[in-house]
Amino acid sequence: MFTFILVVQAIVAALLVTVILMQKSEGGGLGVGGSPAGLMSARGAADFLTRSTTVLATIFVLLSVVLAVIASVQHAPSDIDTSLVKQAPATPAAPAPATGSADPLAGAAGAASNGQAANGAVPLAN
Repeated sequence: MFTFILVVQAIVAALLVTVILMQKSEGGGLGVGGSPAGLMSARGAADFLTRSTTVLATIFVLLSVVLAVIASVQHAPSDIDTSLVKQAPATPAAPAPATGSADPLAGAAGAASNGQAANGAVPLAN
């Protein structure tokens, strides 16, 4: 329903712009003033365009109010879908360094905690 009314409002807006541009004004506009010998005199065309502008403007404002009401009524809080939330992996305990590991500082950390240097050097005084 909302989309249908929105399309109708867009059509009314386009018609309103067209009718406004067709009116004769001080700036000239697109003025479609008919000849007096035609079916519509210049005065009759001006009255028709003025009335159609009033009607289209009223319809446009009413449609705007209806769209605002529909939008406020249809706006409901949405539920958050938690089915895609990943569980954080449990942090594994740090493994003890192996003696033959590729990390040259792995043995030094263990030796430093014992108070001796890993490479046979004299440790600094504490």
